[in-house]
Amino acid sequence: MVYLDMLRRSADKAGCQVHAYVLMSNHVHILASPLHAGAPGAMMKALGERYVPYVNQRYKRSGTLWEGRFKSCLVQDDSYFLICQRYIELNPVRAGMVLQPDLYPWSSHRCNAYGKADQLVTPHPVFASLGADEFSRGLAYRALFADTLGDETLAQLRDATNYNFAFGSVGFSEAMAKAMGRPVARRNASRR
Repeated sequence: MVYLDMLRRSADKAGCQVHAYVLMSNHVHILASPLHAGAPGAMMKALGERYVPYVNQRYKRSGTLWEGRFKSCLVQDDSYFLICQRYIELNPVRAGMVLQPDLYPWSSHRCNAYGKADQLVTPHPVFASLGADEFSRGLAYRALFADTLGDETLAQLRDATNYNFAFGSVGFSEAMAKAMGRPVARRNASRR
């Protein structure tokens, strides 16, 4: 697929490793690790510079394809990373498009859960720690999907993404706020 190929090339050029993705009908989700500061923004810029002209030329149109800037959040390694990865790959299920994530063709799930080749996906160390080999990792990863993501977890992850906050423990959020010199979490949860 053209978009996934352009995303792979853009990630390589910008210095990002993509661990999970899903292409929905009106948006995408990408879980990536930057190899240097600014890499995610550079990846999305490079993708837009390639994909927008392609679509405009193919469909004889002009103008932008996306509304506003991409949204992102910092994700703490360990269980938070795997929650985010599951959130992404379960998106088509939550949207009622398929009953199981492995039935959706435009996702990294088949790669992560079953070892299907996908040139875009680079396994993250947290994912790799699920098992000593591809079979045991896939088995452990599929077992994670037996548990649903609770409403509170979904709300926290969406909040982190929509407001460029950190998704992780309180200690992680405090450390990221100090490192970045700005708040990365809601100051008062009662203001929702």
